[in-house]
Amino acid sequence: MCGIAGILDLGRAPAPTRAELGAMIGALHHRGPDGTGFHLDGPVGLAHARLSIIDLAGGHQPLANEDDTVWTVFNGEIFNYIELRADLERAGHRFATHSDTEVIVHLYEEHGDDFVQHLNGQFAIALWDRRRQRLVLARDRTGIRPLFHMVHAGRLLFASEVKSLFAVPGVPRRLDPHALAEIFTFWSPIGDRSVFDGVQSLPPGHRMVIENGRAEMSCYWDWTFPEGPIADDRPAEDLADELRALMIDAVRLQLRSDVPVGAYLSGGLDSSIITSLIHHHTDVPLRTFSVTFDDGEFDESAYQRELVDHLGTKHSQVRCTRADIAANFPRTLWHTESPVLRTAPTPLMMLAGLAREQGYKVVLTGEGADEVFGGYDIFKEARVRRFMARQPQSAGRAQLLKRLYPYLKHSPASGGLFAKQFFSEGLEHLGQPWFAHVPRWNTTGRIAQYFSKAQADAVAGWSPFAAIGATLPEAIGRWSPMARDQYVEAHTLMSGYLLSSQGDRMAMGHSIEGRFPFLDHRVIEFANRLPPRYKLMGLTEKYLLKRSMKGLLPESVRTRSKQPYRAPDSASFFHDGKPVAYVSDLLNEERIRQAGYFDPEPVRRLVEKCRAGRAIGFGDNMAFVGILSTMWIDAMFVRGDAVAARP
Repeated sequence: MCGIAGILDLGRAPAPTRAELGAMIGALHHRGPDGTGFHLDGPVGLAHARLSIIDLAGGHQPLANEDDTVWTVFNGEIFNYIELRADLERAGHRFATHSDTEVIVHLYEEHGDDFVQHLNGQFAIALWDRRRQRLVLARDRTGIRPLFHMVHAGRLLFASEVKSLFAVPGVPRRLDPHALAEIFTFWSPIGDRSVFDGVQSLPPGHRMVIENGRAEMSCYWDWTFPEGPIADDRPAEDLADELRALMIDAVRLQLRSDVPVGAYLSGGLDSSIITSLIHHHTDVPLRTFSVTFDDGEFDESAYQRELVDHLGTKHSQVRCTRADIAANFPRTLWHTESPVLRTAPTPLMMLAGLAREQGYKVVLTGEGADEVFGGYDIFKEARVRRFMARQPQSAGRAQLLKRLYPYLKHSPASGGLFAKQFFSEGLEHLGQPWFAHVPRWNTTGRIAQYFSKAQADAVAGWSPFAAIGATLPEAIGRWSPMARDQYVEAHTLMSGYLLSSQGDRMAMGHSIEGRFPFLDHRVIEFANRLPPRYKLMGLTEKYLLKRSMKGLLPESVRTRSKQPYRAPDSASFFHDGKPVAYVSDLLNEERIRQAGYFDPEPVRRLVEKCRAGRAIGFGDNMAFVGILSTMWIDAMFVRGDAVAARP
């Protein structure tokens, strides 16, 4: 795991300098505190900040092939590098190191731009072909590792994080109004947009080739599903056995490391599966880490302790209070580089700090299982809503709503007529790929009521449905309803928020590499071929995954209903009715007016509502956190004023 950065002259601009590259990679020191490296070759400059995990002595970057004609810097891990190396050596390639990085340059020699098809890993890669004077950028299939780029003053700049681009003098710093509208709907920008105007994110599963001053982007992998009914009559037990074997292999590959590897343990099914597979099917010493909360609504420590006792793992936990969230929230945003709608990333940053304090650089987590195997409530909710839509007046069908969100203190599904009205939202989109997401997007989208006139005017006529529709594949209409739900979820909330603001950025804030066995592309491809009933059996989520783990987990854990990870939101920023100091500073009327994103009067009323403890619904909490985090991002990255000095 590392940070990468670079500059490419697209024609007649100045060649990159060591000083420029030094400033760019210096901004990424947290991603790679174990060393830096540089390579300058005419129009291109590559820089690397290293977090040493594989081949501690020989894995320095930038790294080249035998004759120094192909160079690479790379952030991430190639888990199947041992098998790839053996194949490449049989083909005549000579290796100078034992690192996973070196397989990249030899694969490129062997397969050209299709080298990415052979990689099982999580990565952001920059590769320079000296002979052809071409740069190749590539990002892993699901977007685990970030890669941003922009054109400025005739040069292409690229880096693992936007703050690295901003280290180049003269790069403009502005928030993109359309990106804000997307964040306040989908939770993140979509497609190749970033929150900063002019800065693009290379989408998951894409590569970009820059040659002769021109860039061409292509998709090399995407989530795909069968068209029409799935004819798979194999017994569930056979499929469960196949899935178990596949998960064991995914975990085995992702445990490859020359430093100790730990695991996060949330208390839910997914992290419990990963830790149990490590315990039962590998000889890796099991070390686990958890976050707990003072507030019982969010705390899962009892479930964590049950599995710790069952497996006998050595375990550490960090306790997170509301005051901790408020104190650490600015640093969270320094790393997310994007507004967020919930405080949930902050405890995970604290958890990464605990792992690092205990001497760990690598942790495995259960992220991705819900998207791959249909674990989220949104999939159950969509099934109920489609069922209700067949007979909208049926009181009996509406009763099914009460089975949703049992873990919420203020559940939208428990309010009788209100629940029926709420979950009937968006029925006009019944046949559209985004149908499942309309209630969530409508709730989040109400943040637009706080927009200033300038922000509202900038996005006038913008439609979330047109925006998301432009990113969807032509074949999606021929997939099952659940497949459509999964695709949209994976390309919005998962890739743009969970794997970024809540994943890579929080772990790397403490120089921790997170690994995600459920996002092994072989696991995704297996799951995508399954009949939908093996994911959601009635209203039982992750049916086949649970069945595949029978005998490996305590039954209370294996059969436990999904409880999403959450943290206290607006309540974290008010103590005894008083806001923390930076809330008063960032959300005062004059500062809101100067920033220009929001209308000061509605914001004032929202702050007062939160101060009085009356913000109990999702809408108010998301609006407060979204507005506060936007003002922090503006202060840190656009204005760079004193209140936002680097946390």
